[in-house]
Amino acid sequence: MEIKIRQENRDDFYAVSEVNKLAFGQDTEANLVDLLRNSNAFISELSFVATLDDKIIGYILFTKITIINDDKTETESLALAPMAVRPDFQNKGIGGQLINHGLKIAKELRYKSVIVLGHKDYYPKFGFEPTMKWNIKSPFEISDKGAFMGIELVTDGLKNASGLVKYPNEFETV
Repeated sequence: MEIKIRQENRDDFYAVSEVNKLAFGQDTEANLVDLLRNSNAFISELSFVATLDDKIIGYILFTKITIINDDKTETESLALAPMAVRPDFQNKGIGGQLINHGLKIAKELRYKSVIVLGHKDYYPKFGFEPTMKWNIKSPFEISDKGAFMGIELVTDGLKNASGLVKYPNEFETV
């Protein structure tokens, strides 16, 4: 199975929407992607599809977020959300390939960190750690604080960050 990962383009929008709907069993994440594409937080170079035989089977998006530090200064970071793989292709390492590719490109684009709200047993495989390590807090009510994680793309990428993450307003739809 030869999976290819490439930057999303306009012709992919419908298929990306379908992947998100199938993976999450609802329209919410697909709608979020549509909203984010038209926001200031969107970075086209960090919107990727995974394909097999030119069919889109996975998707990942990284968007700009801000950490409002305790001293009221701001630290720019990225949010990883959403990441989706068609159910018939899940548990085959495609999500991991998308994550690794996205982190690599984000680092090449000189971003210093990424934040994710996700499965606490999955994302640590890629280097994510609970944001409690940096005293970074989620703006969302989450029952398991360990599910809110970050990764430094460069040494000390979150060293001067501590405070509340501010997501783009589009995230309020999920």
